[in-house]
Amino acid sequence: MTPHGASGDRPLGHPPPPRRTAVLASNSLGARLLRRKPVSSLIAESEGHGLPAGAPEEGGRSGIHLRRTIGLWQLSSIGIGATIGTGIFFVLSTAVPSAGPAVILSFVIAAVTAGLTALCYAEMASAIPVSGSSYSYAYATLGEGVAFGVGICLLMEYGVSASAIAVSWAEYLNKFLDLAFGVTIPEQLSGAPDSTHWFNLPALLLVAMVCFLLIRGVSESVKVNAAMVGIKILILILFVGVALTGFHSGNLTPFMPLGIGGVQVAASSIFFSFIGLDAVSTAGEEVKNPRRTLPLAIIISLVVVTLLYILVALAGIGAQPWEKFDGQEAGLAQILQDITGQSWPAMVFAVGAIISIFSITLVVIYGQTRILYSMGRDGMLPKRFAQLSPRTGTPVWNTLVVGLGVGALAAFIPLNILADITSLGTLIAFSVVSIGVIILRRTQPDLPRGFRVPGYPVVPLLSVAFCIYLITGLHADTFRAGGIAIAVAVVVYFGYSIKHSKLEQSARQAVTADTPADTNS
Repeated sequence: MTPHGASGDRPLGHPPPPRRTAVLASNSLGARLLRRKPVSSLIAESEGHGLPAGAPEEGGRSGIHLRRTIGLWQLSSIGIGATIGTGIFFVLSTAVPSAGPAVILSFVIAAVTAGLTALCYAEMASAIPVSGSSYSYAYATLGEGVAFGVGICLLMEYGVSASAIAVSWAEYLNKFLDLAFGVTIPEQLSGAPDSTHWFNLPALLLVAMVCFLLIRGVSESVKVNAAMVGIKILILILFVGVALTGFHSGNLTPFMPLGIGGVQVAASSIFFSFIGLDAVSTAGEEVKNPRRTLPLAIIISLVVVTLLYILVALAGIGAQPWEKFDGQEAGLAQILQDITGQSWPAMVFAVGAIISIFSITLVVIYGQTRILYSMGRDGMLPKRFAQLSPRTGTPVWNTLVVGLGVGALAAFIPLNILADITSLGTLIAFSVVSIGVIILRRTQPDLPRGFRVPGYPVVPLLSVAFCIYLITGLHADTFRAGGIAIAVAVVVYFGYSIKHSKLEQSARQAVTADTPADTNS
């Protein structure tokens, strides 16, 4: 037998080496939930560095990684495209009945909250320019358990948002077909299941077309989106110009018929329409010069979106009594038709809305696939979610899975429920980013940042406070849906992710490497 003290042996009952004890201690449940992924690792993986050649679990295939092809205007178009129209084309029909003319204040409150958070997003995106958005930021600052929960919230947020948008697309498509050709899609095929509808066929077709374009490649998708965003801005300017000719100040009184509580409820409901700020950061690994481009695109998106949202809301409310918004389909197009007494302005607007909503759906589904990609690369979801096509560099399988899920929601779930669920996910994600800014400033003060939040730490704290205020204004059904999503997250995390995460695999390898080999005589 090897003498006591020789390499690879120790007396029976002797405590394990101190380093192994530390490794084992770090694998307690609490430590595993709180373990953070180093920022250096996130950035290295985004560039394809440090990955084993041919390792499919890391980059899809043989170190393939996402390609940096997106410039400032294209990235700004992603933010504007995913924000303008995400709500403004249809949210007035659900928000105005809650707040009356004071819905204008609701947009202001939502915009202030989004503005505070946008500054936090700008700093985080410039410091950690990778895919995954709030999920990746949470993994680097708050730990694995929180990151996984945020990832699930993001997937819910993006999936449900894309579904809600697809539902509204069917409304404007019907409006255009009616005005142009005097025909409409059969009622049974144009809405969520109820006493008169079977499912929403146009919504399914929209999702299918978007997924086809995304599978073709990111470069093609963002070029198409940039062109559509230009059309969208022109269409909304047309609406404001025409609607202001029918503006009646009497439509603004009483200004707050449902009280301040109604203003809060409406602000909470419409907040999901600011999802585009998060969508910008999901493109972190596909942006040229990300430390400069990401914060600039986020701020440009916020300014353009806020101005247009408030102008459209003011013009719409002034042109039509607030009571008429309740349940109104293709509402903005209908307002134009009522003001002019002609069909062509409404028809032009409906065409613009059809194109615009296509671009929104494109960006939102794009963002969801990139979050799935990041979670798959981290081992939090099965490896296949991290596979990329060697020809296009896109997550094809991811996109198909997302398309099936979004299509099912759009075909079978009513619009008002979809909007509120999306707001909850958006507000949780925004809160996490704001908290992450504070943590990263304390833990890694010297980390290179292309942008720093002004007024730190007041701005991040105000961002969190505003998000909490809006969360409290959501309907009870929204929290039940959110509770189901969190329950699913807990089951998946403890059933799969905690055992397969890359950090868990690294910890196990460290234990194995630190365990002395037993020797026998």
